[in-house]
Amino acid sequence: MKKKIVVLGGGTGMSTLLRGLKQFPVDITAIVSVCDDGKSTGRLRQEFNTIAVGDMRRVLVALSEVEPLVEKLFNYRFHTTSDLDGHTVGNLLLTAMSNINGNLSEGIEALAKILNLKGRVLPLTEDNVVLMAKMEDGRVIEGEHNITETHGVIKKVYYKEEPVVSSEVIRSIKEADLILLSMGSLYTSIIPNLICKDVIHAIDKSHAQVMYVCNMMTQPGETDNFTVADHVEVLNRYLGKHKVDKVIVNEGKIDKVLRDKYADLEQKDPVKVDIAALRKLNVKIIEDDFVIIEDGVLRHNSMKLAFHIFSNLL
Repeated sequence: MKKKIVVLGGGTGMSTLLRGLKQFPVDITAIVSVCDDGKSTGRLRQEFNTIAVGDMRRVLVALSEVEPLVEKLFNYRFHTTSDLDGHTVGNLLLTAMSNINGNLSEGIEALAKILNLKGRVLPLTEDNVVLMAKMEDGRVIEGEHNITETHGVIKKVYYKEEPVVSSEVIRSIKEADLILLSMGSLYTSIIPNLICKDVIHAIDKSHAQVMYVCNMMTQPGETDNFTVADHVEVLNRYLGKHKVDKVIVNEGKIDKVLRDKYADLEQKDPVKVDIAALRKLNVKIIEDDFVIIEDGVLRHNSMKLAFHIFSNLL
């Protein structure tokens, strides 16, 4: 019987991880936070009062086994002077399927057959959630998009109203052999899955180990100057009794030209691996060179990453 992996996250990082993981003989359930409210997704949320579909689209494409042309179609973004400007085909399809089926979960299930998914994709909730952040200086910021653009130190994130978590999400977590916290935006992609009491209770009830794949670069406004241990400590504050058991970190060298480019254009720096601090957190460290460059963008080597995850299941 295949081992069951539940991946919690959202965004590009989660998609990269899933592209490699789907090549291995594992049972994958991707649980996606649905608090994105920027660009195409934000406009669709306002117009149709639906949950965020952007990250769902990326994850569906990452897990699909279809012709490359279909992937290009789902990710195609309109550039026009009409109301279609900025929308992606995949976001429009997911919104339409959600309206046709009455909820996004059933819409995803229908599209999964077309895309021939190597796994299941579940939205954390069907509620139209609003992410909030309390900053260290006392400011309260509303909306995921505004949080990512706010300068300052985040004290905590929470939902404006407590969402109802999907029963399938809870069941999947309880039955998992491994709970995987994906790389990605710490406060706006990963932690939104961990600020629901039912999710934390399910993780505590599960016999699965909790593994975290740490980002290679910091994120301005969220994790400025963070080390790997800083990331783990924040996650542990949101987790219940069951803390992070293992962390995957990059030990590969990032080219100076690329480091300078990220520092100058995006205010991002490499995340420092602080072994001594991680050992104090009682976390098993898995290290390797995961650095690859795709179209001038720094990415994790998805196959090498998936190999380490799969090896730790054996």
